Amino acid sequence: MPDQRTLILGGARSGKSIAAERRLASEPEVLYVATGGDDSGDAEWAERVAKHQARRPATWGLAETIELVPLLDAAGPPLLIDCLTLWLSRTMDALDIWSDLGCAGLVEDRIADLAEAWSRTPRLVVAVSNDIGSGVVPADPGTRLFRDLMGRLNTTISLASDQVLWTIAGRTLPLT
Repeated sequence: MPDQRTLILGGARSGKSIAAERRLASEPEVLYVATGGDDSGDAEWAERVAKHQARRPATWGLAETIELVPLLDAAGPPLLIDCLTLWLSRTMDALDIWSDLGCAGLVEDRIADLAEAWSRTPRLVVAVSNDIGSGVVPADPGTRLFRDLMGRLNTTISLASDQVLWTIAGRTLPLT
């Protein structure tokens, strides 16, 4: 199937999620995979989530998880994964990387597992991810590690994708 695996990159609030939703709009059933987790009483985060929910068709399912490999390995409707950036931060949290930055190899193993599942998935899948590496070099080691791992994650998934798109200011361009 051509363009079975699509990665949509861009900066914050660039229109990535809307572009992903549009790519799957004609599908009768989609599983929206939210990687953001609990809002923990954060009103601004809850508002963002509500806007995403309001845009999605009522026929779309929802999975709130960072366990992407089992979803990618299973048969089923198309997946919209929003987003890999939150997947990375929550994976780093789950592995307690912030307290021992030297354990970053554990995250790299998870990235490799994700890329393998992405490559073999039987499903139509669109994932959204932030490109955060074009700015200044972060001042602290933890943020530098996150930026570097984000770059590795995006590169790894990009190279395993059939199509990669760049979204900026609401415009989506193919990367070839």
